[in-house]
Amino acid sequence: MDVLVALQRWVYGSIGGELNSFAATRDWLTLAGLFPLGVVFGAIHALTPGHGKTVLASYLIGSRLAPLRGALVAAALSLTHVASAVVLALFAAPLVTRTLGGGGQAPTLEFLSRGMLALIGAWLFYRALCKPAPHVRHEGVAVGIVTGLIPCPLTLFVMFFALARGVVEAGLTFAVAMAIGIAATLAAVAVLSIVARDFLVGFLTWHGESFARMMRILDATSGLLLIVIGVAMLARLSA
Repeated sequence: MDVLVALQRWVYGSIGGELNSFAATRDWLTLAGLFPLGVVFGAIHALTPGHGKTVLASYLIGSRLAPLRGALVAAALSLTHVASAVVLALFAAPLVTRTLGGGGQAPTLEFLSRGMLALIGAWLFYRALCKPAPHVRHEGVAVGIVTGLIPCPLTLFVMFFALARGVVEAGLTFAVAMAIGIAATLAAVAVLSIVARDFLVGFLTWHGESFARMMRILDATSGLLLIVIGVAMLARLSA
């Protein structure tokens, strides 16, 4: 954990320095050259606690999605995660409780996101145990969007820092780059979760378990995990 905290501080400090440099020079070639750095920062930042990794893995373990569709869920989560921070910074700054060094929070969106996750978990659990039902089309993307409603603290930091220095274009450029990096990390989490699920199902069915029964058990487990995560986060926000 200490390594991740140190890494987080390095990312924040490095981005602040690069934005200060662009604010002084207004050199677009320099900014373009920093785009790959933003992608790396986004990928590293997504390794730190948060960003929906637990929710993503919990949902995909009980889903029937292929790796490519799982990566699409991760992309939806990442884009919403970053876009919600950009929108808050540009149009709804008074709604955000923030410190320049520590990112920010949007309590209303957090309540909405976690409440909807708990409801989705309840639906998955009901579907698995009480009534056979087909998987809803685009269900995974909806889960990704709901999870991503919580704004990315690094993007909030970058956008407020850029706005304070009058270089909003630099903030938006970094936000796009970070979205790509975050999506790459979350896509890796998604694919690994699906591979682990398929291995587990294959192993148990090879030993005589019914495939349909195993998928219903995983669906129920996924639903319970989402309920627990959603309710626990709501309780923490209410405390």
